[in-house]
Amino acid sequence: MQHFEDSIYNLIVETSTNLPGDVRRAVAKGRALEDMATRSGLALTTIAQNIGMAELQVSPICQDTGMPTFIIHTPVGANQIEMKKAIHSAISRATKNGKLRPNSVDSLTGENSGDNLGAGTPVIHFEQWEEEGIDVRLILKGGGCENKNIQYSLPAELEGLGKAGRDLDGIRKCILHSVYQAQGQGCSAGFIGVGIGGDRTTGYELAKKQLFRKVDDVNPVDDLQKLEDYVMENANKLGIGTMGFGGEVTLLGCKIGVMNRLPASFFVSVAYNCWAYRRQGVLIDPSTGTIQDWLYESGTGISVEGGAEPAAGDNKVTGESREVRLTTPISEDDIRSLRVGDVVILSGEMHTGRDALHKYLIDHESPVDLNGAVIYHCGPVMLKDEEGWHVKAAGPTTSIREEPYQGDIIKKFGIRAVIGKGGMGPKTLQALQEHGGVYLNAIGGAAQYYAECIKKVNAVDFMEFGIPEAMWHLEVDGFAAIVTMDAHGNSLHADVEKDSAAKLTQFREPVFK
Repeated sequence: MQHFEDSIYNLIVETSTNLPGDVRRAVAKGRALEDMATRSGLALTTIAQNIGMAELQVSPICQDTGMPTFIIHTPVGANQIEMKKAIHSAISRATKNGKLRPNSVDSLTGENSGDNLGAGTPVIHFEQWEEEGIDVRLILKGGGCENKNIQYSLPAELEGLGKAGRDLDGIRKCILHSVYQAQGQGCSAGFIGVGIGGDRTTGYELAKKQLFRKVDDVNPVDDLQKLEDYVMENANKLGIGTMGFGGEVTLLGCKIGVMNRLPASFFVSVAYNCWAYRRQGVLIDPSTGTIQDWLYESGTGISVEGGAEPAAGDNKVTGESREVRLTTPISEDDIRSLRVGDVVILSGEMHTGRDALHKYLIDHESPVDLNGAVIYHCGPVMLKDEEGWHVKAAGPTTSIREEPYQGDIIKKFGIRAVIGKGGMGPKTLQALQEHGGVYLNAIGGAAQYYAECIKKVNAVDFMEFGIPEAMWHLEVDGFAAIVTMDAHGNSLHADVEKDSAAKLTQFREPVFK
């Protein structure tokens, strides 16, 4: 079983650090369609750089390494109990070595297990088959995109699309709506798996299983292949774009499966996956435990370069937008001089803060002075040695979770900038305007790109919250992010959502009879 454990460990490392070939080609295709002078173009360029950095450094592509989910087919007689023990050991080792972030949290106490093991973690689905080899497939799907999963019960009334019935056209509307509701919060441009039928549980399982298909495969059900083609052609007309910045590329893949249902139920379940589509598989020899073959093409050697020449448009990074260099702490005057679209290059100290910290700060004081400070919505991957803590991956987390707290915390502590991804809501926007702050959108999933900007870990507080939720005090240099909410009441996220809502209405009329 030691060889089996080593094989699983190698699978985990490859999945976390090296994006597969079919996914890289999809990203490259998206880059070729986008104007590189736009905000979305800039985001795709950063994504391409991050993919190469992660592979070169054998470090996580994204700091949120998700809920490890295995689907394993074993020959009759294979000892699944021992295999499960070996998988747990491999997960723990990968976490200790910084290939996975510790993501297993007790839902009642909030305690992080520290090794990605606990009730329900990792997820392992065993199935027997009549083949000789052991087929092991793994997907690492982060919490940001997991939170944008959605399930519809038909018939339903859908915003912008009207009635969705229990037919192929109703399913079409559900899928388009799922892309619209995700906006940029799931780290678009994304991939979706769709499950039609089943019950509430099996429908979601079917949707997630579609993400194990290859990007360029062909659906064996003719009607579903036509629907996949339709979605890929039309979802990008919503104009949501990469990171929700507006643009040509919103969706990079759509895979649809179907199963029988109960007469009273008709579910359409959608599993949304970010651009960092991390899934890989191996065929293992049951007699030796060694890897016989990799089930998805390696990304090594496959370029993600591409991109169209700059064209006229209203979401330029160049033109009226500026590049502004700021050092923390930041003055209110400097903040109020910024406008949506400006690229801010930060240096100095910033402080990470996620769900646990925001909840704490509502009723308590901060351990450090936050007046003029920058809060970074980030749960990094960290490793400690004799020299201290080191940042292994540090991209942004989805900011909307902090909407109930953020405005009050900005007011209470005098915070000048909040960095995250996906934008925030009206309460935060009002606080930015009243107290002089901005929201800076970093590129979701670009964990290596931003880790390189972090030069030193100054200190850490609240380690009792666990590594992702602790308050890390980080010294940065050259940390770039885009102003998407400013101190003048402007929000790129609100504008893109409004525009895409208007575009969604063009798909109201029936297409599939």
